[in-house]
Amino acid sequence: MARRRGWPRYVPVAERRTKAEKKMQQLRKKGQVICPVQIEGRTIVRSFWGKGWCTHLESFSDFANRLPRGRTYVRNGSVCHLEIGPGQVSAMVSGSKMYNVSILIKELSASVWGDVKHKCAGSIGSLLELLQGRLSDQVMQVVTDVNKGLFPRPEEISLQCDCPDWAVMCKHVAAVLYGVGHRLDQEPELLFTLRGVDPMELISSDLSFLEDSSQVGEDTLSYDQVGDIFGIELDEEVQVQDAQSEGKKAGKPGQAKGFEQQPGKTSDKSKKDRTPLNPPTGKKIARLRKQCAQSAPEFAQRLGVSAASVYRWEKTPGELFLHSRTLEALRQVYAEMHGK
Repeated sequence: MARRRGWPRYVPVAERRTKAEKKMQQLRKKGQVICPVQIEGRTIVRSFWGKGWCTHLESFSDFANRLPRGRTYVRNGSVCHLEIGPGQVSAMVSGSKMYNVSILIKELSASVWGDVKHKCAGSIGSLLELLQGRLSDQVMQVVTDVNKGLFPRPEEISLQCDCPDWAVMCKHVAAVLYGVGHRLDQEPELLFTLRGVDPMELISSDLSFLEDSSQVGEDTLSYDQVGDIFGIELDEEVQVQDAQSEGKKAGKPGQAKGFEQQPGKTSDKSKKDRTPLNPPTGKKIARLRKQCAQSAPEFAQRLGVSAASVYRWEKTPGELFLHSRTLEALRQVYAEMHGK
């Protein structure tokens, strides 16, 4: 029997993967950054954040009836590229050909975000569990609330795919939505980036901070602990003070730690001989990332920080005061790109 007119022929998984890989190689050669979704085994999501995302979407009847179409696609590696940014998910999915998927998600409303912060306030233990993904029942109910939680409702989501399927949620879009859940397993902070809110606001009002981590008690978090737990770099005041102290010792007030004058170098060297990343700024980091032809998540992984940190740096005006290890990583990346 002849194939139904207007529908593309079925493409086996092996053939689809081969075509997709060739397409990805072509895009990489053109300088495009590719971030595929790679799932080991059949389990798509494992963490609280990943499971929460998928369970939330599956709780809506319109989505529940269509989402299962994407499970096989995301499991077999058809989501060749997925990038999460503020209010948007961009992806490419391999089908009978390569399809482009765009998912727009509205920012979390000020009222809902304020309600989440209010309900999470005053419970340090619960906040720690939130940062680590191990939530108490109280905090779990707050962040996963169907109507007033962190996850978006269907009316806050706009789905687009350039495939010929008439359905609003085709299997390619469904695969990308599951891919987002898998990505949140690895980088849960991207949920806050996607919803346009600052995760630090959940902890800033109820936790006290100490400059000296040796003084940390049960009810107090040091800057380093918060950064390690949530996977983000902090532009804390103590780092500014440390940088200024280091600069004074070196004879250059305000010089950032990690960019001290190298031994053997005289203090009257011209600016053109100084490291181009001295001092580090959001614009300089954004320019370096583009020179590397990497997405924010890829660049963050290269530096050993979170994608949320990179997004925040690039939006921050003026000089950044970063950890020494991050500054060293930036220097190494710059040296690799410029052959120094």
